[in-house]
Amino acid sequence: MSGLIIGNLTLSSKFILPAIAGFSDVMMRVLCYEYGAALCHTEMVSAKGLIYGGNRSEDLLLTDEREPIKAVQLFGSEPYFIEKAILDQRLKKFDLIDINMGCPVPKVVKNGDGSALMKDPGKAYDVMKAACDVADSRPVTVKMRAGFYQDNQNAVQICELAEKAGVSAVTIHARVRDQYYSGPINFDLIKEAKKQVGIPVIGNGEVKNLDDALEMFEKTRCDGIAVARAAIGKPHIFAELDEKPYDADIFNLMERHTRGLLAVLPEDIVANNMKRHLVSYLKGIKDAKKYKVMITRSNGIDEIFDILGKAKDELKQ
Repeated sequence: MSGLIIGNLTLSSKFILPAIAGFSDVMMRVLCYEYGAALCHTEMVSAKGLIYGGNRSEDLLLTDEREPIKAVQLFGSEPYFIEKAILDQRLKKFDLIDINMGCPVPKVVKNGDGSALMKDPGKAYDVMKAACDVADSRPVTVKMRAGFYQDNQNAVQICELAEKAGVSAVTIHARVRDQYYSGPINFDLIKEAKKQVGIPVIGNGEVKNLDDALEMFEKTRCDGIAVARAAIGKPHIFAELDEKPYDADIFNLMERHTRGLLAVLPEDIVANNMKRHLVSYLKGIKDAKKYKVMITRSNGIDEIFDILGKAKDELKQ
């Protein structure tokens, strides 16, 4: 399956890892790239938080030389801060800038950011234009929802404005804000967006396996697919989707992920962040429930490694 072209970047396949708050850290991205992901994004970074400091911006901006393409996702609804963030020296290492117009969580939406931008197409355009104007030769992409409201699914309009602003590709999570991460996908909306714009349209939502991906391609004619939740604890899903052979030792992946983060982050942060990753890695493994509980209740990185050692001895038998 041929890849995607986004601006001046040629991707190796049609499957990407979008920004996933709390999950798409530097080691998740490294592992997903190893299994064939074409593009992997950082967790979303507040443009304003980056400029003013705080919000763990430095941790979220960590990258690794094993990432062939480095992509950062910014969120914010003020063009001034979007511009300042993109021009910030700390973002110079990134090859692609993604703008978040899809996050549904209340603390983001209440500030007019994330999916709330879709309520105001004019402001959305201003944000996208500001980003494109200062990104230099780097592609700017946008991740959006079907719309903010069920009765106003305006993603096609936002896609048209994105193309006008100079955006190089759009990703549509074909659910409205109130659906969060469940409920039916609006395939027709992605298909209509593909008809109306000349830039790549990437579909997103409920792609968990190859059959789901083929259905997305068939029903929408999209150019690529963003795989989010299905990649958590399963970076090898990208090899599955590309129908390429692979080996995936879950216990080896858990240790590599954990130790990789320990090389760049403090132990307490790694211990806290890895709990949700490790529970996801163990999903679907028979008799793993007690170890998931132990990991969730664990105190510190040493205890986590002890639990993983016991789980490996028991569950691999």
